[in-house]
Amino acid sequence: MKNLETLLEKMWLDYCKLNPAAKKIHDLFEAEGEVVENDHIALRTFNHPRLGIESLARQFKEYGYREKGEYTFVEKKLYAKHYEHPEAKYPKIFISELELEKVSPFIRESVQKFIEEVPDSLLQSETFAMTGRPWKMSYALYTELAKESEYASWVAAYGFRPNHFTININNLKKFNDIQVLNKFVKDNGYILNQSGGEVKGTKEDYLEQSSTMASEIPVQFEDGVYSIPGCYYEFAKRYPLSDGELYQGFVAKSADKIFESTNRLS
Repeated sequence: MKNLETLLEKMWLDYCKLNPAAKKIHDLFEAEGEVVENDHIALRTFNHPRLGIESLARQFKEYGYREKGEYTFVEKKLYAKHYEHPEAKYPKIFISELELEKVSPFIRESVQKFIEEVPDSLLQSETFAMTGRPWKMSYALYTELAKESEYASWVAAYGFRPNHFTININNLKKFNDIQVLNKFVKDNGYILNQSGGEVKGTKEDYLEQSSTMASEIPVQFEDGVYSIPGCYYEFAKRYPLSDGELYQGFVAKSADKIFESTNRLS
């Protein structure tokens, strides 16, 4: 694969498998005459030397992406960076990692076992960012990990693949206001993340965000098939800075709540 568009399209198709609602929501906006553009794609990992942010960023850097911002989420023990392509038509890439030195020995030991199952050849793959779960995983372990970190349990269950795509509200016509967009999504039967408020961020933050809650989908574990939260769809409205250019970064306090879109509802 030598084409960025091809990679992004494959990532979208993989993402839709874990979040069938995303394609339906996407199509709802297109049916209203909108051209849906993607603001950013988010990926999750662990900060182990073999699997940290750089392991996922590598392939995007090869396509011209450059690091632009970094973020810390103290409560969730996460660190993240975002990357931008020189050509604005391409979505930003937001990659977060669980800080293993800040979690329990149980999570660290579990992750170490996962990592031992990942071959070097996979790390070098052009499709590593959507390779899925490359280790054995039980539902029993998933539930134990989730007790301490929903983030850790999600990565353990799904491995490496897009966690969410994001509709660029700025480029919509009828749904250019996040409140109007949220109402449309809810009126069509989808549940929005209410953590920290339905809309995260303000015009003064230069970024407003909202997201659906991840639908539960059946996942094959070693000890059976169980339904767990998959992926979610995000919506982002950006505002201009003093120089007139739209803000392109992220707001940590808002992203912190967006992460909870994959939390289990029970």
